This record gives sequence, C-alpha cells and structure tokens, in this order.
Amino acid sequence: MAATIALLLSLLILGDAQQVLKLQNPRLMNCRFDKIYQFGDSISDTGNCIRETLCEVQSWCKRPPYGINFYQNVTGRCSNGMLIIDFIAVECGLPLLNPYKDENAEFRHGVNFAVAGSTAVSAEFLAENNIDNIGATNSSLSVQLDWMSSHFHTTCSPNCPEKLNNSLFLVGEIGGNEFNFGLLQGKTIEELRRIVPQVVQTIIHAVKRIIGFGATRIIVPGNFPIGCIPLFLTEFMTNNSTAYDEHHCLKDLNNFVIFYNRYLQQAIDELKKDYPNITLIYGDNYNAFMWLLENAVSLGFDNNSLQKACCGIGGEYNYNGHRSCGDPMVPVCVDPNTHISWDGIHFTQNAYSWLARWLIDDMLPKLNCQV
Repeated sequence: MAATIALLLSLLILGDAQQVLKLQNPRLMNCRFDKIYQFGDSISDTGNCIRETLCEVQSWCKRPPYGINFYQNVTGRCSNGMLIIDFIAVECGLPLLNPYKDENAEFRHGVNFAVAGSTAVSAEFLAENNIDNIGATNSSLSVQLDWMSSHFHTTCSPNCPEKLNNSLFLVGEIGGNEFNFGLLQGKTIEELRRIVPQVVQTIIHAVKRIIGFGATRIIVPGNFPIGCIPLFLTEFMTNNSTAYDEHHCLKDLNNFVIFYNRYLQQAIDELKKDYPNITLIYGDNYNAFMWLLENAVSLGFDNNSLQKACCGIGGEYNYNGHRSCGDPMVPVCVDPNTHISWDGIHFTQNAYSWLARWLIDDMLPKLNCQV
C-alpha cells in the first residue's frame, strides 16, 4: 500500500488525475466532482496554520518528522503523510487541495480552508464560557467562511450556483477542539454538554451559508471517539477498570462524543427538511474509527501499539504533553504503518487511509452519484 500511495501522491501533486484512474478505479469519480472545499481543523489542514504568524510559531506540524511519508516534506499536515481529505481527493480523481493561505497556489479544483487548532465557535464565545483558546489561531469556522466568501466573489460571482453545481463541500470535522480545550482545562463533561447546542448551531449556520452560495452536496462529519486516543488516555488515566470499555477507551469521554454527534445528526436531519433538494450527509467519524480499532490487527496494525503514539515518548501510551512529536530527542517508531496514532492526537497516514475508505463506503450511496 505504501508504494501505491507514493505513486498516487506524485501524480496528484502534479495534477495528473487521468494517470490515477489508470492505477485504480476511484469510486467517487462516479460523482463527477470538479472541486472540493474543505473547512475544519488539524484533521484536515494541509498548510494554513503554518502560514499564520501565531499558529506557525506554536505549531508542531511545521517541522520533521511530520510529513516523513509525504516525500519527507513538511507541508503543515499534522501526520506523517496524507490526511482523509487527501484520500477523498484521490477517490475523486482530483489533485490534492491547496491551503487557502498559500498565495502562490492554484485553486481550480477547490480550496482547503481548514486551520489546525481552530474551533467552530469564536474565541469570544469560549472566553464567555471560561475556556481559553489554546489553539494558537482565531481562524474559527466563521473566519473560514469569510475566506470562502472572498474567494467566491473573485472566482465565481455572480454565477456561483452554476459553477459550484459539481462541487463537494466538507464542513468539518470541526467543533471538537472547544471540548478538547475545555477538558484539558478541567471543565466537567456536564459543563461541556451545555455548550453543545451552540457549537452545533454554529456548524448548521455555516452549512446554510454555504448553501446560499450554491452548494448542493455537503458532508458534515462528527467527532472521533476521543476516549481512545493517547492524549486523553494519558491525561485521564485511572486505576478504576470500570472507566474503560472493552477496547480500553474511556467510556465517559466517548459517551460525551456520542451525545454531541447525536445532537449534530438531529440538527442535520432537521436542516434536510428545509432543503429537500440539497444532499446533506453526516460523516460518521466515530464509527469509522471504532471499526478501524476493532479490525486493526487484521488490517496490519501492531496489536501492542493500537493506543500508542508512533511519534512520542514515555508512559503507557508513548505520549507526553511536555515532550511532543517534533521536539528534540522525541523518537519515531520504526514503521508508522503499524500505528493508528501518529503523535498521540492525530492519526497516521495508514490509519487515515482506512478511515477514508470506511467513510467513502458509508457515504457513497447517499451522495446520489451515478454508479
């Protein structure tokens, strides 16, 4: 798989979608998408954070070993290689999305507006709820939408509905960092449950705004089961065995994510009633990850490293918040393909490839594409 990904990557960087088609038969090609627009955070950022002054200063993802399997090239992706959005572009037969902040980039096939560390809600809303914005960026979802508006005014106005008719929009994953920040600052799950409606409503408002520009096919992903990742397994480690489920994930954290995801799904379902001609799809990141974790060994992952960071140091989960991946003397595992977690927070290229495969299988029937 690694060799295939490397070849696909070289072709996609060059924009040679036709050659990709000769290598495989991308399923999303049936949808005939000609552009993709991505909003989100570090799960999807392909280089915006490292082009923002404050974000760049504090970002780990700007330095090796990030990108070691992306032609050993640091691009701002918070992984060793490709992300879910990259694999979606591959499946569409399109070049990889360039970050909006890259002034020299070409955007004929879409734009990536995602910024590592971003939240759905504003920093002001977080402050009102006594949560510090520790993401080193103020490029929340509303800011990313403003970038989209500026981009469309120069590229498709006044015929945006016509020009965006064959575009795919991904609104997220976003709306996770506000909860991550809160948990790391001692907020209780009950306190965080109280801000779920505002976070979801912010995302729904964004979807409406995107529809207003002419979007017709939109994916809104939910959040991953944070109770399974090394960061929170380390932060909330306990000797109480009842705190963990059969996969050794923290039940309370995952139950909170389930609560949030259900709230988001219900809001999407309500929105569908107002826009019956728009294809709105919930991206089930939670179940995609749980499928990956349950089948990891048969997919080639190391059974002893399923919840250990590949790039990290110390402790049961090979994660230390004070000595992060990219810091001096923090080692990298021999083969990142055997790990799900890259740095204790984000996933490896291999994990993202399997997650993308599951998500595409799940979403493709709902996209109403020709088969």
